[in-house]
Amino acid sequence: MKKPFSVYVAAYVVLLMVLLGMQYVYPKLEMHLLMNSYHNAVLDTFFKYYSVLAEAPLYVLALLPLLWKKYRLTLFFAMCELLAGGVLQILKHVISMERPVCAFERCRELVLPLVEGVDMHHGNSFPSGHASTFFVFFTCCALLLAYHYQQRGSRNSCRTLLLTDLAMVVFLVLAALGAYSRVYLSQHFLADVCMGSFIGFLTPCLLFYFLKDNWLKLNNEKLSDHDQETVS
Repeated sequence: MKKPFSVYVAAYVVLLMVLLGMQYVYPKLEMHLLMNSYHNAVLDTFFKYYSVLAEAPLYVLALLPLLWKKYRLTLFFAMCELLAGGVLQILKHVISMERPVCAFERCRELVLPLVEGVDMHHGNSFPSGHASTFFVFFTCCALLLAYHYQQRGSRNSCRTLLLTDLAMVVFLVLAALGAYSRVYLSQHFLADVCMGSFIGFLTPCLLFYFLKDNWLKLNNEKLSDHDQETVS
């Protein structure tokens, strides 16, 4: 049976390879201007507020499974965010790279597009924490949806598969938009968000790989208990 998560993985790998290739071709500052040279009021407003989702709202959304007593789901989100955040903060302070606003201050001939009302940061640029948070959240969503699909097995229809694949693409687009918002707002270079996205993508994948056997065991025990209750 097809694994829906492969759609998410393949799309992310293609996107990452394209972006890495672009960085190989273009110098760092030129690449940044190429990525955010077009600004208008609508995009300024959208990316200004969409970027903020990584600072609190996504964490609130990760608590929603608690309403249905799905404690393991929220715990999984929390573990992924904590692990990715820890790795990211270590890299930020060890590497300690400057932000775009600092780099462009030394190049007076280049004009850096800025969005009004956004407080600009100056240090610890690599990697991007916001990009990592976006990718942790939506990769967790993709993994859990794929896991649910796999558990249903033969009960899945072609329509269900199509909707699941579509959801995978939507999750990746939402994560990528969050990462790109940091470039659009000139808070990070493209390399920063690529590395942040990779950390945010890889962390849930690794944790899920090591935890899935326990989840399967627990689900099988629940199914066994349910069958016994039905027979009795």
